[in-house]
Amino acid sequence: MDASVVVDTGPIVAMLDADEANHDWVMSQVQRLRAPLVTCEAVLTEAAFLMSRAGVDSSIVPQLVTRGFVTIAKLFDDDAAQIVRLMARYRNVPMSLTDACLVKLVERTPNATLFTLDSDFSIYRQKGRRLIPLLAP
Repeated sequence: MDASVVVDTGPIVAMLDADEANHDWVMSQVQRLRAPLVTCEAVLTEAAFLMSRAGVDSSIVPQLVTRGFVTIAKLFDDDAAQIVRLMARYRNVPMSLTDACLVKLVERTPNATLFTLDSDFSIYRQKGRRLIPLLAP
């Protein structure tokens, strides 16, 4: 089975905002990845907020879904208790709701790699204390 790429907020923002520090690196990765990338609604919410805060039309974020670049995985209803446990386990980091959702999404996605700019994912572990495969600078 082909590897799936789960995408975090940082790469989405860096891809859409040429002023972001990691824009060039993210764009080089995007060119070699096969769409659609997998994400969750929490990531899109964060990305839209950050784009709006940067003065960019935040509707560009959901357009990634309508254009087929990302697909949204149904997650929270079935996994809420496990997401809460992850946030409690990593409260000293602290772990955001979005990060907890992404860890769970990586667990549920066969052969997943997480495309992220967030170094906290080198601390977090999947079920069974397994490392999260990362695509990160």
